[in-house]
Amino acid sequence: MKLCRFKADDTIRIGKVVDGGVVDLTAAAGVGASMRALLTRYDELMPKLAAVKGSPKPLSEVRLLAPIDDPQKFLAIGMNYQAHADEAAAAGVPIPKSQLWFNKQVSCITGPYDPIELPKASDRMDYEAELGFVIGRRCRHVKASEARAVIGGYLVCDDVTARDWQFRSPTFTLGKSFDTHGPIGPWITTADEVADPHALMMWLTVNGEERQRSSTGDMIYNIFEQIAYLSTVMTLEPGDLIATGTPSGVGIASDRFLKVGDVVRVEIEQLGAIENRVIAEA
Repeated sequence: MKLCRFKADDTIRIGKVVDGGVVDLTAAAGVGASMRALLTRYDELMPKLAAVKGSPKPLSEVRLLAPIDDPQKFLAIGMNYQAHADEAAAAGVPIPKSQLWFNKQVSCITGPYDPIELPKASDRMDYEAELGFVIGRRCRHVKASEARAVIGGYLVCDDVTARDWQFRSPTFTLGKSFDTHGPIGPWITTADEVADPHALMMWLTVNGEERQRSSTGDMIYNIFEQIAYLSTVMTLEPGDLIATGTPSGVGIASDRFLKVGDVVRVEIEQLGAIENRVIAEA
């Protein structure tokens, strides 16, 4: 299934995307408009929601929202594609010797087609196309060989980054967490529909010009290794959002940063696309 949150008739609902439209699942899910609440009952609700029939409401008649807006954690791994690690090193960022994790504060999350703000405090705003996934089952100390079972689904992310603020703090968190700098979506494609998350092509364009293109198979640490590493430290909860790294071609490598009016599109095969216009912070 492709699970989404959408707004229609001034009401936020949960749905599934079918044949270019949205089937309302709100009543069947019984969790209001909270995707996180739905994911806490993943095993119970998935068969029930899959069985829901109905006439899809055309996507053109609804507004798709961030498929999950209230995760307890938004974690991201840095320099997880070799080509990107190499270009980062050329920009003066040392290549880490182990998995490098940082937080994006959940307040940065925004919708798949909502604008992203160029902060007043930064003139070095960058893009990062990323495959994201959400945790579907509460877990701790997960072996890499068993990690697939705890994934709820996959989605498209843009890890928007204010580079000047990123390098003011060794944790990266400030530069990764400006409001609107976490566009995600357009929906969550449930894990059963993605046979191999490490065999997906993804690409990013700015104003139609391709800037990034890679296969998720080029990750240094695969998704299952990421889950094993993180769950050694912390309990992962349903709805936790994890971004798995970006390939080469980011703006800092060529000194081409985003400006007001730019349109950034990130697409991953099987998962859809998000598209966000850059606006000035009010």
